[in-house]
Amino acid sequence: MKMKAGNRIINNQLSITIVLLTLITLNTALAWSESEWGGHVRARGAVSWPDDESVFQLADTGPYYDSSGEFRLKTKAFFADWGFFETHYEAILSGGDTWQSKKFLERLSPDFFKNNLGGNPNDDLRLMDLTKTIDEDDDYIFYHRLDRLSLTLQPKWGTVCIGRQALTWGNGMLFNPMDLFNPFSPTDIERDYKIGDDMLTGQLSIKETGEFQFLYVPRRDMLSHDVEWDSSSLAGKLHFAAGTTEFDVMVARHYKDYIGGIGSTGYMGNAAWRMDATWTFLNAESGTDSFISLVANMDYSWVWWEKNFYGLIEFYYNGLGQDEYAEAMTDLDILPRLARGEMFTLGKTYLAGEIHLELHPLFNTYLTLLTNLSDPSGVLQPRAVWDITQDIQGILGANVYYGGKDTEFGGFRMPYTDFLEKPPNSVFLWLTWFF
Repeated sequence: MKMKAGNRIINNQLSITIVLLTLITLNTALAWSESEWGGHVRARGAVSWPDDESVFQLADTGPYYDSSGEFRLKTKAFFADWGFFETHYEAILSGGDTWQSKKFLERLSPDFFKNNLGGNPNDDLRLMDLTKTIDEDDDYIFYHRLDRLSLTLQPKWGTVCIGRQALTWGNGMLFNPMDLFNPFSPTDIERDYKIGDDMLTGQLSIKETGEFQFLYVPRRDMLSHDVEWDSSSLAGKLHFAAGTTEFDVMVARHYKDYIGGIGSTGYMGNAAWRMDATWTFLNAESGTDSFISLVANMDYSWVWWEKNFYGLIEFYYNGLGQDEYAEAMTDLDILPRLARGEMFTLGKTYLAGEIHLELHPLFNTYLTLLTNLSDPSGVLQPRAVWDITQDIQGILGANVYYGGKDTEFGGFRMPYTDFLEKPPNSVFLWLTWFF
């Protein structure tokens, strides 16, 4: 049975308006201090086509029409020259056929579908619970959260930041094995903000050498909900340069594993290159002792026909990946990394590329290609970005998956079922107002 979005999505626009006006009023009241603020309002629409043999056959296989609205308010208050306090508030209303089908499947088999169909971000395992669902039913979900809530101190020797924040390590452009903390998926085209985590970070400048960064991420255990060492992360990274080449050395204790990493960036003529490699030593409970991951990329910009072009090519290897994807879905080393959002693909070797053409300073086109070299199978992502005005931007794009039977992106049978695991092709349109 096909389910359509209810009228209450429209009715809840009033609730969003009240929240926005309240936050803007609060920000104005605090304007006496040295501060800055901004944000965006974004409307999204998408059409997708789940495969007839996918798990969605139990509900309906489409096409699925989905929409969402997102509001983000950013504030930063400065305290002379010794620090600043930063917050990001976001409210999201999302609904449509995909959400309705997921809720329908959860009712059919809560134990199987509840944790396997995705959902809104939650803070169940974070130190602070700063996410609240305002309203949720079979048609939509409306929730809000604090994605940034941090105090940064700036002594003469460096910086220290405590609270909910985001930090990115590594030199990967699409794949990034050195970025252990809420990395972007290689198919993410929206990379404005990483999901924030509760952490303590610091940066120490080392004279004539470089800089040293460290972080500590306390997390709660899934069963006890207490902050535990085996669920947390502690890491440090040294960055230094030799001539025009830069280097990174990282060590980390991440959940129960120990990780070492090295990275480097430099230039070859007018092209820039980057490389990262990590070696993960798994805990004693694992069936594998260790594995290596690495990424290498090169990008270059040029002019053809009086138009600006940019090109990127990237190779990625994951030593934990498998060629039998159904077995990978039950692997006790792979599953936790998929659930934590650290691993997004199942195979071992991938080649990715991107071409960017600036047709006009206000109108840009992109084509991203990601391929599993073992199948081959992959995803093609064309999109166009139009800066309609100084504050309004529109994005039109698509996700087109290709590959034969029993390939990662072409589709394979889920373990112990007759369902096909295959991401749906989709077309999307986003409109964003920045303020």
